[in-house]
Amino acid sequence: PYGLWDLTTGGKPGPDRVITCGTGPMAEVEWIHRHPKAEDLRVGLISWAGTYLTFGAYKSTVTATAKSLGRRQTWELLVSNEHDAQAVIRLKSLQGLYLLCEADGTVCYGRPRTSHHGCFLLRFHRNGKWTLQCIISGRYLESDGEDVFCNSRVLSAYHMWTPRPALHVHVILYSPTYRSYARADHTVGRIWVDAATPCLEECGFLLHFHDGCYHLETSTHHFLSRVDRLVPHRSSKTAFHMQVRPRGLVALCDGEGGTLYPQGTHLLLGLGSSPIRGEEWFVLQHFPTWVSLKSKTRRFISVVYGKYWRRHRAIIADGYPLESNTFFRVHWNCGRVILQSPSGRFLSIASNGLLMANATIPGPNEELEIRFANRPFLILRGRYGYVGSSSDRDLMQCNMDQPDCIHLLPCRQGIYHFQAQGGSFWSITSFGTFRPWGKFALNFCIELQGSNLLTVLAPNGFYIRADRSGTLLADSGDITKECIWEF
Repeated sequence: PYGLWDLTTGGKPGPDRVITCGTGPMAEVEWIHRHPKAEDLRVGLISWAGTYLTFGAYKSTVTATAKSLGRRQTWELLVSNEHDAQAVIRLKSLQGLYLLCEADGTVCYGRPRTSHHGCFLLRFHRNGKWTLQCIISGRYLESDGEDVFCNSRVLSAYHMWTPRPALHVHVILYSPTYRSYARADHTVGRIWVDAATPCLEECGFLLHFHDGCYHLETSTHHFLSRVDRLVPHRSSKTAFHMQVRPRGLVALCDGEGGTLYPQGTHLLLGLGSSPIRGEEWFVLQHFPTWVSLKSKTRRFISVVYGKYWRRHRAIIADGYPLESNTFFRVHWNCGRVILQSPSGRFLSIASNGLLMANATIPGPNEELEIRFANRPFLILRGRYGYVGSSSDRDLMQCNMDQPDCIHLLPCRQGIYHFQAQGGSFWSITSFGTFRPWGKFALNFCIELQGSNLLTVLAPNGFYIRADRSGTLLADSGDITKECIWEF
């Protein structure tokens, strides 16, 4: 591979490595293994009626009326004690308040008044469902399809909740048992769990949720089937049930006794009935972003070991993660980036090909072209949902539960054409709205704003934003919260 840069994770420091600018591939590439971070799990909880547990907007109410997963339907799982098939947990909303069960059986949100107030005994059932039993009263959390309450101590189907991970649908699957990542191999139509680092687009998967089941889609839009092969279309044969545990652990099964886990010496991902040592469990994480950087002379920025940059007059790749000298301010200029070191000097390419931090005023020599190295398409999620199309509306929407893939056609200097799933292009109206069936390619400028975050500058010169009405608009001259997209 050419010089690839991970924008989200880092490794341990090693011997000094000078970052250079060259035209060929990196010699002796050695990837440093990076363990996923253990994070508290964020989920949506679906009742027996197919509606989501929802943080109410008024009077501390909690309901179960929403039909899709949004910010008010997302709960953070805080675990205080976990053992085998159960755990003691609290549910915290994105607004910072907790789910509480009161003595009269009513359910609300607020702040716990005692050490056990708001604590539930979470039990994991074989069918993938969860039950939540109030620690104080012993009553189960349930819903009638609208209201939520804790009245009964006798377990029934009305107390079952289906967990749905609330992270972005573009994910990676990491096996803690084998310390490797799942990778789609389209030459043989299989998935292997053998990738040391998820830097290739084949390591990214789309996790679709449909009718209570999950479908695993590869970067070439094939689906994993129950016969262990990749197929071109989604069907009942590509549907899996998901077991969800705290800290992002998931397992996929067919509901008939079969579970997906790595098998054989080559770690083929397939259905089986006898996993050992917990090899059926995967850590579900957001697909990381890798990019390439190229100078105005069309040379790639390369380094032998993929570590953090560090500020010197010559840039050295031996920095620790989160070390102050590894942070660079990014300045965008029409699809190109200029990197400024903590000293205030700008990075530029010396005559011998070394990357240096010695320019006091940026110019063309300090501009770098940035390209996605592992993203053939984008899945955009904003404040109100995913970007996608709807059969009953002719405009692109930004409040969808299921996203559309935006295929990227690189043009020049960080400029991309946006192509819809049917092969047509995105078009823009005079009102700043979008349709997905244009005949001609338009230029969109992508600007990275953080870890898996970006903004998009539309052809009309305005930033694309999510409107509360659900319509996607390009009418913002400044970058606001509604202009930030998770991808």
